[in-house]
Amino acid sequence: MNNTDFWISISKVISDGFTPQGLQTLDYYAEQFISGGLVYKRFSQNEQYGCSKGGATHVIASLLAGAEDTTDTGYQTELSDFQRERQCAEKQEKRIEQWAMAVGCWMDNVDDSLLQVLGSHIAEGGEAKVYDHGTTLIKTIGLDYFIQPILALDRITLHNTYFPETSMTVLGFGRNDLGEFKIVVEQPFIEGSHVSDDEIAQFMSQLGFKIINPRNWTYSTPSIYLSDMHDENVIRSSSGAIFVVDCDIRINTPALRAKGTRILTTEVETK
Repeated sequence: MNNTDFWISISKVISDGFTPQGLQTLDYYAEQFISGGLVYKRFSQNEQYGCSKGGATHVIASLLAGAEDTTDTGYQTELSDFQRERQCAEKQEKRIEQWAMAVGCWMDNVDDSLLQVLGSHIAEGGEAKVYDHGTTLIKTIGLDYFIQPILALDRITLHNTYFPETSMTVLGFGRNDLGEFKIVVEQPFIEGSHVSDDEIAQFMSQLGFKIINPRNWTYSTPSIYLSDMHDENVIRSSSGAIFVVDCDIRINTPALRAKGTRILTTEVETK
């Protein structure tokens, strides 16, 4: 199967309304993706493994969101860049929502649902709410920083690639009481203490990142853009190990103006 045939088959699954046969097709593609039989060139080999660590739900949602970029040509030229991005995001949200409803991993009011199951949330940031789940945390991640689901799903892929000790597994999707799209993930709970900015900088240097803006804790390589690396998102465990529990991590394209060299693609190949 070549690249064109693959995305045509994904488009058929979507247009047919996620029938049982279509869901079987998506499950098969997820299995091939995770085993390496399907190569998604948006990611490096290590990043594809990081995407796989997010689970089959994460893989399928990433492919459904990616289909938006390759199949849709219906945008109006008079729209602003932001309007086109919002239009693209809405279509990605809709297809993920339809699929998630079909397979039973959708929550109509995600915050109320988690409150009933897990109790009160224990933390809240700019884009996420965090709930205690014993040895793990459940997070609802919004699109405030990303707008498009595909970029928020990339963020999980990249986090799992570079910080596997705190990798996120995608459990499902939903909307809050304002109708905002949310990704529900599970992540190991790490108890520890704060790490200073200098120690974080040294830690990131060891990983090959250079600091580009200390005022918003931003680092980069030609491939990866990474920000929000402050002492609430990076902790030291009782053993002295440093863990990154949250960050804004993206594929570093030239559009980010951080000396990035990556070009986004949805091309696939099968082995």
